[in-house]
This record gives sequence, structure tokens and C-alpha cells, in this order.
Amino acid sequence: MTSAERDDLDEFYTGFRTLAPLRNGLAIAGDYISAATVLSTIGIIALAGFDGLLLALSTALSLLLLMVLLAEPLRNAGRFTMGDALTHRGSSRLVRLAATAVTLASLLPLMVFQLSGAGHLVTLVLGFEGSSVRTATIIALGGLMIGYAAIGGMKGTALIHIIKLVVLFGASLMLALLVMDKVGWDPSRLVTLADTGSGGGSVYARSGLLIEPTTIGKADLVASSLTVVFGAACLPHVTMRMYTARNAPEIRRAMSYAVMIMAVFAALIAVIGAGATALLGREVLAAGGPQGSTAILQLARAILADSAALSTFVFTTVSTAVFLTLLSSVAGMILACGNSLAHDLYAHVLSRGEPPQRRELLIARLAAFAVGAPAIALAVLVQNHGLRALIILSFSIAGSAIAPALVYSLFWRRFTRTGLVATLIGGTATAIVVTAFSTTVSGTSQSLFPEKNFDIFPLTTSGMISVPVGFFLGWAFTFLSGRRARERGRREYLAAEARLLAGARRR
Repeated sequence: MTSAERDDLDEFYTGFRTLAPLRNGLAIAGDYISAATVLSTIGIIALAGFDGLLLALSTALSLLLLMVLLAEPLRNAGRFTMGDALTHRGSSRLVRLAATAVTLASLLPLMVFQLSGAGHLVTLVLGFEGSSVRTATIIALGGLMIGYAAIGGMKGTALIHIIKLVVLFGASLMLALLVMDKVGWDPSRLVTLADTGSGGGSVYARSGLLIEPTTIGKADLVASSLTVVFGAACLPHVTMRMYTARNAPEIRRAMSYAVMIMAVFAALIAVIGAGATALLGREVLAAGGPQGSTAILQLARAILADSAALSTFVFTTVSTAVFLTLLSSVAGMILACGNSLAHDLYAHVLSRGEPPQRRELLIARLAAFAVGAPAIALAVLVQNHGLRALIILSFSIAGSAIAPALVYSLFWRRFTRTGLVATLIGGTATAIVVTAFSTTVSGTSQSLFPEKNFDIFPLTTSGMISVPVGFFLGWAFTFLSGRRARERGRREYLAAEARLLAGARRR
């Protein structure tokens, strides 16, 4: 129903920019709210209290930052992909190649997490056990989402994101209202019960349960929050939604709707997370997984346990919402990666001259399969591991490479291509290396490899190191490029400045 009616790149990549601001805002919010927000953030709030709430607020703040700082110039600079936005000053194959690599590096870990989570969710809901059932589920659902992205394109993924958001928002609102009803509509009583259920007393409402309250721990918490602020909204599957608006005022209106929705949703997941601890207790939540990723499902099943029919209704509704969240997020990420491979890599790096639209469209659809297949294979391989490290890696790459590249490219007149490539490659490499040798991957019971111990950096995220490195590399290599290169960058920026800031109409 939503597939492209003809072989037109604008229709497949942007849906002809026909979405009204409200629908586009719903699609942006739906794309932005991933399983990492629904499962991991609620779990962290349930187990860590204030620290988890700080990360939830950072997620909402990230979308606000995108609206205020990047949305309009990004829409004016780009056409289809992040590579378009980064080469708005002048064509560069190396920049296109780096943009494709960073797009894949930032989204592949998130896809693996979502697919693995979908497998666990289906087996949990249906009551099946065993890795073979999860493997079959991951393969089947992954294939479904590959087909959806390849056939539906931007219009198809926008539709599923809107449906997902309506169902998820309704289910979250229902669950939050049930929690408040259980505590007599008294927020202070909810906090008191959560303090008791957490087993940590008043520490639950203060910082210290997620990260040790030491000097390095407090700095790590601040750095983790900033990594989310810089990284969450700069992920390529979110930024590609900026190109679906007809003009700058429409993307501004769409983003205002998305920010309002995200702010309300952050409040809902805060109530749900605290309610899970208050009504079930930390031990019950930890039994479902050391990272609390099933807290929302455990709460949905237990909150009306005295009525079998109502309990089944609530659990089914919440499970459906989470299931749609997992699948729609995967479809959007596959589409973003496939579009980058087709438009940036094939059309602007490998092709000599502009390829026919029909061929590029075919490559985009085939690229969806080329991206989805490795993601499915990796999800099958790591399905029995704690995968919070993959979420952290994606946010770290986006905050360390994509965010500084966009900020410098859109606002610094003398920024050079050498500085841009250094930011993309250096920021990504730094984020990967620091994350690999952090406590997120090894050294603790919640690490990706808990039995190993090769953590060098006592950090939860790489942001404390990799985000400053990403910005520094862009600045340093711009100045090392020489005065002539900086002057060329300034001329190229001035030539595009009117379109970039004033939003000249595209033809």
C-alpha cells in the first residue's frame, strides 16, 4: 500500500515530501523512540532511579537540541542522506565514503540490539524457551523488516512509525495511569515506595546506583548524559527525517510536535520505571535480567494480577507496543543504511557519472538486504549476551563523529574537507576503541563479556574521551590543512550560505 508507485528517487527516499507537519512530527518521534528508550531506559530507571531518569531527560533534550540547532540547516543542506548534507559545500568522494562507513558503524549495533530484543520478546510472550526458537524468530522478523524497508521506502517506514507511536503512547499512558492509581495518585508515595523497593533507601532518588559516587563516577555520569544529548538525535535514521519536509518552516513545526511528544513520553517512562520498582521490587526485576530490560513487561503482567482478563489485556497491549517499537526501529535503520549505500557509495563514489534513477533505486532495495543479513547473523550470535554495550557504542559514534561533523560543516565557514574526514574517521575509531576497553564490554557482571577482564577505561561510555577527540580532530586538521584550504572552505560555505540558512527552494 505504501510502496513507490514509480521508479522515482524522491518518492523512495523522501516520499515526495508530502507528509504534513503533524504526521511528520509523529514519524520523527516514532523513529526516535527506539527499543533502547523503551526497554533499556525504563530498566535503568527501575534499577538505578535518579541516574536512569537523568539519561531519560538527556534523550528528550537531544531531540530539542536537534530542533533548535540542526533541523533547519540540515534540511536545507541535504537532499536524501547524511552524505548530501556533509557535501553541501562541494562534491567529495572521500567524504561520501566516510559518511557511508559512519552510517553503517553507528546503526549496525542498534539493529543487532533491536533484532535480538525482538527474539527475546516473542519467546517471552509466547512462553517458548531455547535459543533455537529465538534464532528462528530473529531470522523471520529480520527478513520481514528488510522487505518492509526495501518495498515501502520512506512512506512505508513513516506509516509504521506513526502506528507504532500511537500504540506505544497509548500503552505507556495506560500503564502510567495504573501505576499512579496503585499509589493513590500521590507522586511522593510513589518515590517512597520506589526507595523501599530498590533496596537502597533514599539513594534511589539520588545519584549513585548506576555509577559509583566517586569523582570519576560522577564525571562518567555527566559524560554519559552528554553522549546521549549529542548522539541520540544525530543518528542517521533520525536525521534523514529532516529531508522529508517541503521547507524549513514545516520541519520546524514537525520538530516542535516531536519534541512535545518526547517530553511527555519521558515523563511516562519515568513513572513506569519507578512504578516497577515500587510495586515489584528490585529482586523481581533483576531476576528478569540484570539490566532490567523486561521491567515494563513484568509490570504490565503484574499490575492487575487480581483480574486475569484485565491483566492479559494490559500485558498484550504493552507487548504489542514494544514489539512494534522493535520492528519499526529496525526498518528505519535498514532504510537509512541502504539509502547511504545506494546514494552515497554507489551513485557518488563507484559510478562514473550520474546513474539512471531506476538503477539507483534497485541498488537501494538490494542494499537493504545487504545490510539486514549481517545484522540478523550478528543478532543470532550475540542473543545470549547483555547488549547494552551496543546501544552505548551507537550513541558514542553518533556523538563523537556525526555531531561534530554536522556542527562544523553547517556553521564553521573555514572548515575543510580534511577536517571533516578526520572528524568522521577519527571520532568513530576513538569511540570504538574506548568502548571496547571500557567496563561496558568487560569487567563487570553487566558487561557484554562478564567473564572477561580487559577493561582499561573505568567508564560506562566513551563520551568523556571520544566526543572531545571528535571535535578536536575537526579543529586540528582544519588548521593543518593550510591557509589555502581554509580559504577555499570559506568560499564554498559563502556560496551555499544563503540556501543553508535562508532555505532557498530546491528544484
